Parts: sequence; structure tokens; C-alpha cells
Amino acid sequence: MKKIAHVLFSRMVLMILLILLEAAFIYTALTYVPAELLNDLETLLRLFSLVVVLLIVSYSRHLSSDLMWIVLILIAPAGGILVWLFLEVLDRFSSRIYKELQQETSSAKKYYLQNPEIQKKAFQDEDLAGQYRFISSSAGFPIYQNTGFRYYGLGELGWKPMLEDLRNAKEFIFLEYFIIEPGVMWDSIHEILKQKASEGVTVRVMYDDMGSLNTLPGNYWKKLRQEGIEAVAFNRVHPLLNGIMNHRDHRKIMVIDGVTAYSGGINLADEYINVKHIHGHWKDNVIRITGDAVWSYTVLFLTNWNAYTHEDSDYTLWKREAVKGEPDGFIAPYGDTPLDFQLTGQDVYLNILNHARHYCYIFTPYLIIDTDMMNSLILAAKRGVDVRIITPGVPDKKIIWRITRSYYPNLIQEGVKIYEYTPGFDHAKVFVSDDEIATVGTINLDYRSLYLHFENGTALFHSAEINAIKADFLEAQKASHLVTMEEGRMGIFRTFFYLVLRIFAPMM
Repeated sequence: MKKIAHVLFSRMVLMILLILLEAAFIYTALTYVPAELLNDLETLLRLFSLVVVLLIVSYSRHLSSDLMWIVLILIAPAGGILVWLFLEVLDRFSSRIYKELQQETSSAKKYYLQNPEIQKKAFQDEDLAGQYRFISSSAGFPIYQNTGFRYYGLGELGWKPMLEDLRNAKEFIFLEYFIIEPGVMWDSIHEILKQKASEGVTVRVMYDDMGSLNTLPGNYWKKLRQEGIEAVAFNRVHPLLNGIMNHRDHRKIMVIDGVTAYSGGINLADEYINVKHIHGHWKDNVIRITGDAVWSYTVLFLTNWNAYTHEDSDYTLWKREAVKGEPDGFIAPYGDTPLDFQLTGQDVYLNILNHARHYCYIFTPYLIIDTDMMNSLILAAKRGVDVRIITPGVPDKKIIWRITRSYYPNLIQEGVKIYEYTPGFDHAKVFVSDDEIATVGTINLDYRSLYLHFENGTALFHSAEINAIKADFLEAQKASHLVTMEEGRMGIFRTFFYLVLRIFAPMM
């Protein structure tokens, strides 16, 4: 059944559906429409497709992604328009969960309260004032004084303190992850959760139903509930193809007692802590947060949770006095949602790139980028910024890896240095620049993360821990291979093939 479900929800289904619709339209037109009306019908359809394309262009915030729809509609007007309406438009008006997620996300904004004194202090930094202003004023996520941030450059390094903090939980544990898979990692966490639930600790677990489709039984959330663990499968897989299925919960959030939070790149499965080696050595990270900034992660979790359960009328019941620590710069956890026109994840990345003066180092598992990101990377390199990107040496999805490599020639030619992590798969998502700013989170440099998924990240400013993030990149670089221009080149036919695939990358 899981194999069948994967086929049903693969992006190829969209293409097959479009072809069938177009074929049905052509057959119907040739069979039932009088010959004298065919030319008029084709003209009207072409005009209508042009109007739809103009609408897409007019309202697009990410035209590189919407280019896929434009191409499909121009090639196959009838099928293209119907599929676009079905997957991109109608669900916004008809999907119950879409509306509830949108409503809860909007309602939760009142809980992100910015301390004006901290904001004023941050804005006095002329160098980074624009970065602070974007996150706090435009994106709407508070800036806090950083009083507790720890970066672990491998999943297995962050897993041990995570277990210790879970064992010490007294009031509540919130977990929100894209993938959960039984094994050494999840089983050890699961045992603690069951024990804590039996002690009266509130335990809530939310996992993405599509992300865990191949790793968990279909009704795993029911099993957890029987164990006293509150559980939700986010955006459960539906037998009918629909647009809301594209919007997955890719976040990684753990909140313990409202005083400690974990995030980073890892999911709750054995390859993320290198117990199991599927694609060689797994390069990832974990971050541990204490202090006032934990509240933003609590709100992020409660937002998606309550879109399903509607059980918390007042989020502040889960707010706790923060653990005090020595101030070390500023910190701003943030979330990204596909339900609005704010491209927070991409804009944070672009702001870092456009502000960089000396260097910008990037970890990303996928490099499937739009023209805005491509141009910013190239422009930074042309300004003399040392731009380096580490991508996987061992792919998890070969077609995605090959599309990633299709971007290499343009970037390398313009001075961007690209390294492939030789020992295995780089799953980290990190930007670090000029020893003064970094962001660590769940957001890949691909269309799905930047435009379609629920994501989260943590921006760090003027913290000593930024040096640890930079050192982790340089250490990984030692184990990586610098890709040359010759290696990046492809033949004319392969180049053309991957250029076509890049148009349809949002479906992959």
C-alpha cells in the first residue's frame, strides 16, 4: 500500500493527469464539436490561456516557480488550466484544513511580542539594523537577547543532550517533525515520552503524514494516543490528488517545559545520527536554545497543532519563565508558511547574501534555485565576497542531485566555490557570514522548502557561537571536493534535458 501511495502522490501523477485531460479535451472536440466551430474554440481557449498566464505573472512572488504552470498552460491549455485551477486555486477556497491553518497562523501573530527595549538596542547596530528590522517588523518574529544557544555539528552530538533534557521534563513536551522512523533514535525518545506521559507530563507529537508515509503505519497517531501521548498526523494523505497535499510540515521543533528548545536539520530517524548509513556519512546539525527565544518555538508549535485540535484558546498558558544566562548577541527564531505572500525563509537568506562583505558559507542538501537566489550568489561573488557552498557527495535522490549539479557551471564561472561532501550526504541548512550573522534551520535551497512547505529557522547575530558554525563548515570543507568548471560541464543534450527538468523542479 505504501508503494502504491508513493506512486499516487509522485509529481508524475500531475503530468499524467494533465496529458489525460488534454487528450480527453482534444478527443471530445474532434468528436462532438462541429468542424466550423473548432477554429473559434481553439482561438477562445488560447485567449483564455493567455489571460490565465497574465494573472499568474501579475500575482506571482516567485515567478521561477510559477514558470512551470505558464509552460504547461501554453503547451496544453485545456489540461494545464484545469490542473492549475484544481491544485493551485480551488483548494485555497475549498480545503478545510487550509483555512484552519491560515486562520490559526494569523491568530497566533498576537503572541509574537517584541520587547521594545531589545529592539531599540538591536536597531542601534547600524551594520545589521536592516536585518533586525526585516525579521522583527516585516516578518513579525521577535528579536531576543541570546542567553543560550548551542550548535552541534552532527546529529549524534545533539541527540545525547536532547535525551537528557527529555528525561528531566516536568510539565510538557512538544515535538513537531517531518519524519519519524522506529529505530535506535526514535525508540529511545519514544520510551521517554511514554514514561513522561504516565507521570502526568503533557506530551504532544505532530509528524508529517507524507514525510513519514514510508516509515510509520498509517494510523500511528492512534497508537501514540493509546499510550497517553497526544498525537496528530499533519495533513494526512488523502486518496484524491489535491493542492493542499503539496504543503508539508517540514519543521523540526522540540520544546521542553517552555525553557528549552531544539531544532536544526535532523529528523527522528537513525540515519540522522549515523546509526544507519543509507547514503554514506550523514552531515547534519542540531541547535539547543534556552532563554526568552524558546517562546517563539512554543508559538510555532502551538500554531500548527491548534489548527487541528483547537484546544488552546490562550497560548500564554504554556509560557514559562526563561532560564537566565549571560547575554551573547541577539537571536530570532522564525517560521515560514506557504499560506501567505511573505517568503520569510528565502528573504532571510537573500538578506544575508546581499549584506555579506567578506564571506558567506552555505550548507544545503539541494541547490535548485530561482533567478533571485542565483543572481544574489553571483553578485556577492563579483563583489569580492568569498561565497562557498557545500552540497552532498552522495545523493539521496539521483535526479534531484543531477538537477542540483546543472546549476554548477553558471555559479562556478562567476566565482562561487562549490564543494561536494565526499563522505556522504550533507543535509544541513546553514548560512553563516562575516563572523556576525548565521541562520540554522530546516529550509533547503529548493522550491519545495522556499515556497511550498512549513519551515523554521533561527537567526543568530553577534554571538560567539557563530564561530562554532563557521568552524563546522570549514571542517566539513576539508572532507569535501572542490568542483571544477570542467567537472560541472555537461554535453549539449544533457544540458538541454536538465534545463527542461529545472522548469518542472517545483513538482519534484
